[in-house]
Amino acid sequence: MTIANNRVAPSSDIHESPLISNKFLTRLTFAVAILAALTVAISLAGRMIGEKIALAGHTEDSTIFDIVIGEDHVRLPANVIRFEEQRMSGFSERADVYLTWPEMNGYSNDERARFNDVNRAENLVFLQLSQSTMSKDMSGRVEPIYRHIFDGPATPGPAGLSLHQLKENSGYGDESILTGTLPDGELYAVRCILPESDALSTGADCQRDVHVGHDLSLLYRFSSRLLPQWQAMETAVTGYVQRRLVNTPDESRQGRTIKIH
Repeated sequence: MTIANNRVAPSSDIHESPLISNKFLTRLTFAVAILAALTVAISLAGRMIGEKIALAGHTEDSTIFDIVIGEDHVRLPANVIRFEEQRMSGFSERADVYLTWPEMNGYSNDERARFNDVNRAENLVFLQLSQSTMSKDMSGRVEPIYRHIFDGPATPGPAGLSLHQLKENSGYGDESILTGTLPDGELYAVRCILPESDALSTGADCQRDVHVGHDLSLLYRFSSRLLPQWQAMETAVTGYVQRRLVNTPDESRQGRTIKIH
């Protein structure tokens, strides 16, 4: 019996396709390139966001900004201005400033811990510059206003200050007023919410406002831990602002234009 051979001989006309085509390889390479680019972009973005979070709104930039508030022209570096939206030259309603105490310097990476440590409230002082809305500053308001709401006689306070408690119905809550005499004989007054212990102190326990320049109100806040240094602080804070005022005598009142650099 003859068995037929049913095998089909290989033909040169039959072509086998590769398991992975060149088109697929091209697409795969392109996809890998895109993923690599995205990885780099995410890494860079993450680094930038991380740096921004670490700065927490601070800046080391020392660019000088010329700020006009009412009739006064003040020149400040960027790293002492607290809020990013205020870091520009031009007319403004106010400028918020923060400085290391007692050096009176702006933010730097070397001092980052001092700016971020809420448990060391005595590290910083906070200033706010705005146009005066009252004819008298805090010292000037003692006799016509505050004296009428003192609750009983004064008691001794820190560093030679006198502590005045305020009447419950005065509207000042738990605040007290401390008074003293400055080296030039002028009255010193500061409002404070005195904590029960130093551990509860904040960077804004005490506040005082004074008039500087033509018509500028300088409000500064500080920790009650710094009350023993009240005379040094008054000199340092007012001196800092006065040195940065660039008004010439009566330049604004005479209608002359203040040059913005």
